[in-house]
Amino acid sequence: MEEEAYELIKRAGEKGILQSELWKILKTNSREGSRIAARLEKKGQIRREKVLYKGRWTYKLIPIKTETKEVQWTTLNGCPCFTCPNIRECKLGSAITPANCKELTNWILKLIKKNSNEINQ
Repeated sequence: MEEEAYELIKRAGEKGILQSELWKILKTNSREGSRIAARLEKKGQIRREKVLYKGRWTYKLIPIKTETKEVQWTTLNGCPCFTCPNIRECKLGSAITPANCKELTNWILKLIKKNSNEINQ
């Protein structure tokens, strides 16, 4: 039900949806509706804005915009980890880690540069 609620809130966009309206659409009670909204807010997916509606205080639920790009397998082309001879030893706390891998760092920097060039075009 939480996922369905989030989808409805996203569809409402920047204007948001009243928490009481959401309960009606989901066919649930105010207690469960409040819990769902609180969980979504805690996850950082929505924000709740207190509003006065028809003489009563309620919350407007507004989705928080996130600029995430879906990861595609093609994004991983050229990742040095897939052909690294040290992959079994590579882990946090080891002498060989992703944090100190020059090949991985260079590959990530190239991806960042490529993506920033695509955005600026």
